[in-house]
Amino acid sequence: MTILEKVRALLGEGAVLEPGTDRVPRVAPGSPDAVALLLGTAHQEGWRVRIEGAGTWLPSDAPADLALTTRRLDRVLAIEPPDLTATAEAGIGLDLLRQQLADRGAWLAIDPPGLAGRTLGSVVATATAGPLRQGFGPIKDHLLGVTFVTGDGRMVQSGGRVMKNVAGYDLTRLQAGGFGAFGVIVLVHLRLRTLPRSDTTYILEGSREDLTQVGEDIAAAGLTPAALELVSPALARRERWVLGVRLAGSPALVAADETGLGAATNGRFSPLRAEDAHHFWMRLAEGFAVRPVTFRIGSVAAASDELLDLLQHQLGDDWIAASPASGMIRWTGDASADRLQRLRRTLAAMEVPLTLERAPWPVRHTVGHFGAYREGVGPLVAGLRRTFDPGGALVVASEGE
Repeated sequence: MTILEKVRALLGEGAVLEPGTDRVPRVAPGSPDAVALLLGTAHQEGWRVRIEGAGTWLPSDAPADLALTTRRLDRVLAIEPPDLTATAEAGIGLDLLRQQLADRGAWLAIDPPGLAGRTLGSVVATATAGPLRQGFGPIKDHLLGVTFVTGDGRMVQSGGRVMKNVAGYDLTRLQAGGFGAFGVIVLVHLRLRTLPRSDTTYILEGSREDLTQVGEDIAAAGLTPAALELVSPALARRERWVLGVRLAGSPALVAADETGLGAATNGRFSPLRAEDAHHFWMRLAEGFAVRPVTFRIGSVAAASDELLDLLQHQLGDDWIAASPASGMIRWTGDASADRLQRLRRTLAAMEVPLTLERAPWPVRHTVGHFGAYREGVGPLVAGLRRTFDPGGALVVASEGE
């Protein structure tokens, strides 16, 4: 029997989709149990499996015997507004999920980069938090737990209603940013917030040096905006660098923050109309999905300016955004594997991690999504891979060559 014949016998005809442009068979299991059955069989048969969401973030180009897409895992299983929690399958589109939450007065306060249609599982697996991480934290802070399937077909639940951690690992945090190296996420248990009644964006244009200082002034004033993002001219589609400030919450809280912002910056910021604010943040998100390579680096806030100088020197800063108060920087453009490896080594000497978020497979395979920037990280990751994918069924460029 061929691979597809075996898959049809296991999961039925409806689970087999048209192959992609590289002719790799694509399989869309309709339930978490079906994912476990497929991966258990792949482990036994020695199949190599790549994981796909909606195909709008990571390129679907890794060589494999078959592609497992989560797009049929698209149900919202529970929304509990009083508890501010929800449980959804990993293949649901983030836009659709947010709309269903908003209908219940709830809000998932994440705004990841990428095009419309990104799946919840993709956002969690890559931990690609957007500007809202400034006010509400990284992706892991929005998770109560995850349910995932290991490379050999075991179903593991972490957090949520059931806590079943293995060997003392914090499995929820392991999966957030694991890029699928430790299993396929099938369910996500979410921590929500009340839908903001007021949401306002202010912007200020100027030189990078001036706006960096303004960002530091805002932080020093004790203000905690929902987002505080420094954006390069090309990415912002403006003549100069832009510092965007987003205030979200109750009308009274936003009004107080507006007063504080004006006092801390001498009233230099200009408000955007709601429609213009939406387009500003959407252009920023989409800008990171249209160039070949996107990566993020993270350090202490005080090092942001130094790291921006380093990136400008080594790769250029035409397409870049930074959070001055948190130290997170995201870059997008075109870069070879060799240049990325040199940059990673330079950053490793500063104990600053570089996470390769998206790139063509040859670059991902060579560079790896995350590298060892501290002693002992490499062996730890290798050991975790053996624990959660003992047969090496999952095709993931975790650490590169």
